[in-house]
Amino acid sequence: MTRLRTGLRQWKTALPFILPGLILVILFSVYPIFQNARMSITNFNVLTQKSQGFVGFTNYVRAASDPVVVTATVNTIVYALVCIPIEMLLGLFIAALLHSGVRGNLVYRALCYLPVITSWVIVSLIFRYLFSSGQGGLVNYLLGGLGLISAPVAWLSHRWTAFVAIWSLEIWKSIGWVMVIYLAGLQGVPKALYEAARIDGSGWFNRLRFITVPLLRPVTVYILVNRVIGAFSAFISIYMITDGGPMNRTEVLLSYMYKAGFQYFEFSYASTLSMIMAVLILMFSGTHRLLIKEEK
Repeated sequence: MTRLRTGLRQWKTALPFILPGLILVILFSVYPIFQNARMSITNFNVLTQKSQGFVGFTNYVRAASDPVVVTATVNTIVYALVCIPIEMLLGLFIAALLHSGVRGNLVYRALCYLPVITSWVIVSLIFRYLFSSGQGGLVNYLLGGLGLISAPVAWLSHRWTAFVAIWSLEIWKSIGWVMVIYLAGLQGVPKALYEAARIDGSGWFNRLRFITVPLLRPVTVYILVNRVIGAFSAFISIYMITDGGPMNRTEVLLSYMYKAGFQYFEFSYASTLSMIMAVLILMFSGTHRLLIKEEK
């Protein structure tokens, strides 16, 4: 009873401070999620802004049998499997180099982080030009000049070659963010461990392998989950470079959801796709919590 009274007293004290933020969360997060879930099980009419009837799980059954949803899901998963390991490995490698005290590391940090703050729209258009078909594309020009290809490659006209351009953009743009998070984590690694390893004759790579990587495991889990969520949020690069083509072969879940809602005006179906994405992201977030608990 005493513990209950203490808890109520604490809530009474804290409530005036958290109430404004709580109201904003309910208005702009909880309520839209509730409305989105409701829309996914009804037939929403965009003209009348009203639901025309309960349809149950019809939209979910449709999504399960939609070949474009299957393609978009595979593309999203492959997008994550290809980009995230490369981003994390290169980000850790660069962070370790900068943390070791190389000359001019502030300049290198700024240069590595610069892609993170550039506009997705602008760099997507640049990469679309770089991988454009014919000799006008810089990638084809360079590969042809090196003798690696005998004819220009139509990068954006085929599924997986188009994804080479999309993956390259994602990796180039995200390495800086991964590097900064790893650099922050490296500040908490005791320098005495590195000094002891140096005395024992351990090289830079062995210090990275046996000291840095194990001690940064919680940071690695945090980065992994955030990058997975980021992979499921991929949209602008796909929209600007291929627009989901050719023949919907480069669609991802978010780009197909956008088209379902704002090109085909099937808002109930778009809401269904967003709920599927939400469930997948929640699964990864739950995995993150379990991994963190194991660390403790």
